[in-house]
Amino acid sequence: MKAVYMVAIGLLGCGAAATLFRLWRGPSMLDRAVALDVLTAMAMCGAGAFAVVMDDYSDLPILLVLSLLGFVGSVSLARFYSGRSR
Repeated sequence: MKAVYMVAIGLLGCGAAATLFRLWRGPSMLDRAVALDVLTAMAMCGAGAFAVVMDDYSDLPILLVLSLLGFVGSVSLARFYSGRSR
């Protein structure tokens, strides 16, 4: 089980590195917002994998907070940028 966890964390790390590159290099603010949303989802996956491996599910409220934060952030940015043109 630890080997699967290490592979999952490695893949999440590679994905996070690519997402951070898009966050840094993004041509528009909406690209950066999507990168932050993906980074939040990867943090949720990492926290979930940690909870499964350690067999301790007391950290699951963190997943709830991260999901609400990602949703509210995405909706607020979409609402803010819906009326703007380039």
